[in-house]
Amino acid sequence: MITIGVLALQGAVREHIRSIEACGAKAVEVKRVEQLEEINGIILPGGESTTMRRLIDSYGFFPALKEFGRQGKPVFGTCAGLILMASEIDGQDNAHLGLMNMKVARNAFGRQVASFEADLEVSHIGDAFNAVFIRAPYVLEAGPEVEVLATYQDRIVAAKQGHYLCTAFHPELTDDNRVIAHFVTMVEASMKATA
Repeated sequence: MITIGVLALQGAVREHIRSIEACGAKAVEVKRVEQLEEINGIILPGGESTTMRRLIDSYGFFPALKEFGRQGKPVFGTCAGLILMASEIDGQDNAHLGLMNMKVARNAFGRQVASFEADLEVSHIGDAFNAVFIRAPYVLEAGPEVEVLATYQDRIVAAKQGHYLCTAFHPELTDDNRVIAHFVTMVEASMKATA
């Protein structure tokens, strides 16, 4: 059975677990580096990216997560997770994991009070996807190898690069599991490719 981990240092962990299980995969809260050996893909959930980076460093996850991605195992970043995956962050000297070739803007749609929902068309997933944006970032620039999956007001809010997936919104906060199901499919494909 496919096992997908959710990095459980901060953020909407339980909601992701519920969504993964609704898609028929096994879900695990990842709190220790050794658990990365037991999973086939990982979700970096929303939260606060600077705090998450501090916790990633404190618990020794930084090199392990980079290596996880280098092995071809799928990684999905939602909201703050998208920021962690970017190779460049607007207004910051240093990026975090640098897994995807893209430049992102933090809190780009405004503060918590500016949170909103919008129906999006998401490539490979379908239309009328109800996306929940909370202090959301967006992708300012995407490299040539990055496939744009969705935009909102001409801003990139979902993208894919090989076995990496990211959304500026929170797909786990609705009962529509299509985005998580797409990630499960990516994990299945990567397992077949490495079998």
